[in-house]
Amino acid sequence: MTHVNPLRDPQDRRLPRIAGPCGMVLFGVTGDLSRKKVMPAIYDLANRGLLPPGFSLVGFARRDWADQDFAQIVHDAVKEHARTPFREEVWNQLSEGFRFVPGNFDDDDAFEQLRRTVEELDQLRGTGGNMAFYLAIPPSFFGTVVGQLKKHGLADRAGDQWRRVVVEKPFGHDLESARELNDVLADVFPSGSIFRIDHYLGKETVQNILAMRFANNMFEPIWNANYVDHVQITMAEDIGIGGRAGYYDGIGAARDVIQNHLLQLMALVAMEEPIAFDAESLRIEKLKVLASAQLPPRLDTTTARGQYAPGWAGGEKVTGFLDEEGIEKTSTTETFAAITVHVETRRWAGVPFYLRTGKRLGRRVTEVAVVFKKAPHLPFSQTATEDLTQNALVIRVQPDEGMTMRFGSKVPGTAMEIRDVNMDFAYGGSFTEASAEAYERLILDVLLGDPPLFPRHEEVELSWRLLDPVIDHWAKKGRPDAYDSGTWGPPSADKMLARDGRTWRRP
Repeated sequence: MTHVNPLRDPQDRRLPRIAGPCGMVLFGVTGDLSRKKVMPAIYDLANRGLLPPGFSLVGFARRDWADQDFAQIVHDAVKEHARTPFREEVWNQLSEGFRFVPGNFDDDDAFEQLRRTVEELDQLRGTGGNMAFYLAIPPSFFGTVVGQLKKHGLADRAGDQWRRVVVEKPFGHDLESARELNDVLADVFPSGSIFRIDHYLGKETVQNILAMRFANNMFEPIWNANYVDHVQITMAEDIGIGGRAGYYDGIGAARDVIQNHLLQLMALVAMEEPIAFDAESLRIEKLKVLASAQLPPRLDTTTARGQYAPGWAGGEKVTGFLDEEGIEKTSTTETFAAITVHVETRRWAGVPFYLRTGKRLGRRVTEVAVVFKKAPHLPFSQTATEDLTQNALVIRVQPDEGMTMRFGSKVPGTAMEIRDVNMDFAYGGSFTEASAEAYERLILDVLLGDPPLFPRHEEVELSWRLLDPVIDHWAKKGRPDAYDSGTWGPPSADKMLARDGRTWRRP
């Protein structure tokens, strides 16, 4: 079977594909997302020679800026956050295509000016009429913006031209709102032109889950319920909510991380082998996993939630969630969430997937730990293996990208004593080429029209179908359990696994 990587040139799979004539309109240019991620990624793509010479970027915001003011904003963002070195010749060519349109989202005159600007760039820069509209704005404005794009003909395309829309999570706050959001987008853009960005899917190690599973014959035979005891998927942060109270309060850890990042990781771990590495084949297999995912019957004992209290983090005294600026003292928003999921297929029957995320935890780490069953028989004395735990394969998504295999080995000496040892693979030590930042890969995917790493609306809705009952259950339970900052969550999270005779990994 030939696996086709759509990010590679079809004539030589080792060469990256270069985007054809195109441009991008960026809504929300004043936000952190645009400044720290989108703008630097565009420069990095240009610096690596992956954007066409005439690529153009149009900023849209409620600011009284000229084109050169917008160029300065991008310049400052690139100098501070770009991954690749700043090169004057690259910047000069890229910045020639910068334009800025001032206005509100409901301003018809502004969108008429935007239409004229896009048409002008087509003539001056040769964008071919191909334009991506990046909505780096709150979802509450999606309907207004895409409605304006439709009203002023900006979503229209002629011949082989393309127009695409890019939206960031959250994709709704429950199943009903996710469906409403999809209806708003689908009213203007066809399904294949809607790109929902989950930046975790652009990370090198996330994609390596597929490479590790399906490019090697040593893992797949044991990748099932006969050998796997359970799977733990963790995304831990050592920081609090910072200045995001307005966004985070009322959203919480489950909606913010589990619904998208962690359930997508679970789907990649649990899916069957796709027939090819393309968008449709991956979507089919991920959908099967999400459709078969079920919650256990007793949510009181198979889920956990918490709020961080004052404590110590990074050697500093930190405040609790309820003391953060902008947070009401009566807030019931969780900053820690853990759930148990069962994938009801023959491969995974009886294997629990434990998903957890939280803020102000022991350290910043995202990992997938596949924990294997103990050997059915050990021909050693009990004392020889008392320090031996279960074999595990740990995929480190961030910050130290790589994989670790844990297995038992004899301790040197005359006695038979077996302990855990680790075999480690680190991206930084094995490859001289630096990994592209996730937004570089995802933005290039948008411009190429290749969406293998973007969740479709069916995946979003199935994820909400799974999570909604948990959120509804928690809403009836009052305030979450408190946990000290710098620890690994509330005691209820430990009890959740202890009832199954298991413990959380300590990353």
